[in-house]
Amino acid sequence: MKYTGTDDASVVDDAPTRERVATTILQNGPSTAADLAVQLRLTPAAVRRHLDQLLAEGVLEARDQRVTGQRGRGRPAKVFVITDAGRDHFGHAYDVLAAGALRYLAETGGDDAVMEFARHRLTDIEARYRPLLAMADPDQRPQVLAEALSADGYAASVGSTPAGTQMCQHHCPVAHVAEEFPQMCEAETEMFARLLGTHVQRLATIAHGDGVCTTHLPKNNPAERLPS
Repeated sequence: MKYTGTDDASVVDDAPTRERVATTILQNGPSTAADLAVQLRLTPAAVRRHLDQLLAEGVLEARDQRVTGQRGRGRPAKVFVITDAGRDHFGHAYDVLAAGALRYLAETGGDDAVMEFARHRLTDIEARYRPLLAMADPDQRPQVLAEALSADGYAASVGSTPAGTQMCQHHCPVAHVAEEFPQMCEAETEMFARLLGTHVQRLATIAHGDGVCTTHLPKNNPAERLPS
């Protein structure tokens, strides 16, 4: 993948470093310029130059960083996330690698091993989300969860239906892997139920060819408390 986008020689020479910036965000999720400077051992000015170019090319988009706890002075730092178009530039090479690793795991450990991995993958995400939902009123937890997912690149939203609430995820970073390994979706659904403290039902997934991942939360079944 080359992020040249111009005939300027200096920018062409910067392409490998710019690719490292994009790859780091792809692997680690939403990142600030300061985080990237530390991880890549670049100056803040150099990182900002690469970020500006990636933003201009549509590979990244900038969002306000979600702040928990007491907010300090000034505006919150921007976080940078990979766009759908940017993800396409990578040719899903990481999806191929992940699918290959899971095939090996299924062959050597069986479907239970794949499910165990799918659950383990979400451990850190659940730990980050749980305090956010614990502070919210039960009826606000779906919206809080959707906002947290959106901050991580899932483009989630919440809507009401006569039967209850539906949460939609318009993007799924692991959709291509989940096509072959539905355990990825099953583990995520289990996590939603734990975080919301109520029964949930997955109605549709991008991995199965649907336009969005849709999770249904039945009406009149509020989450009064989060499970310990």
